[in-house]
Amino acid sequence: MIALVAGATRGTGRGIAVELGAVGATVYCTGRSTREGRSELNRSETIEETAELVTRAGGTGIAVRVDHLDPAQVKALAERIDREQGRLDVLVNDVWGGEPLYEWDTPVWKHDLDNGLRLLRLAIDTHLITSHHLLPLLIRNPGGLVVEVTDGTTDYNDTHYRVSPYYDLAKVSVNRLAFSQAHDLEPHGGTAVALTPGFLRSEAMLELFGVTEETWREAKPDPAWAVSETPAYAGRAVAALATDPDKRRWSGKSVSSGELAQVYGFTDVDGSRPDVWRFITEVREAGKEADPEDYR
Repeated sequence: MIALVAGATRGTGRGIAVELGAVGATVYCTGRSTREGRSELNRSETIEETAELVTRAGGTGIAVRVDHLDPAQVKALAERIDREQGRLDVLVNDVWGGEPLYEWDTPVWKHDLDNGLRLLRLAIDTHLITSHHLLPLLIRNPGGLVVEVTDGTTDYNDTHYRVSPYYDLAKVSVNRLAFSQAHDLEPHGGTAVALTPGFLRSEAMLELFGVTEETWREAKPDPAWAVSETPAYAGRAVAALATDPDKRRWSGKSVSSGELAQVYGFTDVDGSRPDVWRFITEVREAGKEADPEDYR
């Protein structure tokens, strides 16, 4: 299996890359943060670290610095994968990097315009540019898989205001992009799926709450945190999709890691099956009381 995880530096992207490695894939891990220089997020995680974790998991990790807003760099990436592998089986569009750019509950006329437009470029343009250059390689053989990583399923986002107009538009658009690409891939035997993780215990979130993966339960930011998940959980969802001979049943759909866990039977690293989206809708928004552990 030859895979590209665009946006593999940290968080969900890293989790997906590593779990694809665990099923033996060769994974191209792209992003802008390397040991030689960081992106404007100025975090310590690098694509080289991710590639090493992929190899350690049983696959082959290949780190490539790419700015996915630059069509020339993405075109060169596609040419390199074609030259080295001759095919692409899995494309994961996980580029984001918008955390510092959105303002919570801020109307469009008050939100910083430059930051909002930059957020949309990072969230949407990067995915379109990457698909434009990589899908010709993916459709060379039937059975290719595209995974668009977002926040919130289509059903949830359609009826909920998400943070700000810019953030809202970004996450809705990525879900719709998977739907659209499913249409384009159908004649070629390909599959496109939108995937949302739940409340993610990413590197940044753990730091924000002052805990580690070993002590995460000590943080009490929100009852939903008790139903949080590691990046590996979404990674196992993608690995399950990628190795499913009947993956086309999911094409065009918007699903969560928790939903796929119930179907495929995988668990998070601690053996649980968290489903925070179900907890949010059935408990928190319904005004009910329930033990969050019942949703793990």
